[in-house]
Amino acid sequence: MSQRQQLERILEIDRRIRAGLFPNARQLARAMEVTTRVIYKDREFMVDRLGAPIVFDREHGGWAYSDRTWLLPTCIVTEGELLAFFLSVELAQRYLGTAFGEALASAISKIARSLDGPVVVDLEVLRKHCTFTPPAAAAVKLETLLGLHAAINERRSVAMTYFTASRRKHTERVVDPYHLFNSRGEWYLIGRDHLRRGIRQFHVGRIESWKVLERRFLRDPEFSIAAWLRSAFQTQAGERTTKVRIRFDENQAPYIRERRWHDTQKIEDLPDGGLILQFTTAALDEVKRWVMQYAEHAEVLEPVELREAVKQAVRGMGEVYCGVKNGL
Repeated sequence: MSQRQQLERILEIDRRIRAGLFPNARQLARAMEVTTRVIYKDREFMVDRLGAPIVFDREHGGWAYSDRTWLLPTCIVTEGELLAFFLSVELAQRYLGTAFGEALASAISKIARSLDGPVVVDLEVLRKHCTFTPPAAAAVKLETLLGLHAAINERRSVAMTYFTASRRKHTERVVDPYHLFNSRGEWYLIGRDHLRRGIRQFHVGRIESWKVLERRFLRDPEFSIAAWLRSAFQTQAGERTTKVRIRFDENQAPYIRERRWHDTQKIEDLPDGGLILQFTTAALDEVKRWVMQYAEHAEVLEPVELREAVKQAVRGMGEVYCGVKNGL
């Protein structure tokens, strides 16, 4: 039986006892379509783990509370659920940024105070057993994320000073914020850029200053966050999608095959043990950076512009490492 089903039974047992119906195991088992053994285990859990003062009332032939002021804990969790929560907190601290540390610690404290039962997980022991290595992500201020979230929720435009790393240029932008997403520890804002007159993606860590404006905006009804993210590859997305095909040799094929790189991916196995990975994306620059890490073990087959971009990058690397570019 699932934990959700057990919780539903516990709530029903509590309701009947509190209503003065003096339920017993046989009645409850019949009503809930389970065995009496299951009901007795639920009672045992309520008494031993939740501290329920359940007694048998001989006069009425059923269960009652010896202390009528007792209440079920506001939050009933199992050890496994606490473990899952702890792991999510550890991941959040490392992947969402250190700015969340204080807020997460406060949340844990509040939840701990709401747990009346004796279920305990020693977080320090868990930290000895589980380790998470954070990605090399840019620092993002918590107040920036909270401000952008509020702007998205209230549909208010945001004025910001933004640094475009590729052009090494600061620009003043007004953006209608649609969505925040996190990829490999990096935060991105998707919204309609008034300067470029279209949907654009902004790295939150490069927003140097911002202000939520009074003016409200209407979202483009034809824009779909899901479709935008489907066009993405890792951290980059766009509007015009292109089919990408990459051949991996037998050396890298096992590692490529075991992972899900893109929602649209298809894998074609080759006779020599290699494979061809195919997917559709608008993020060719990101694909170029990704595929180059596999060096001679990967070859872009299409599109032509991506193949040429990788070729130019490889030629440039050759000039650097062969001493041509720097005159060595």
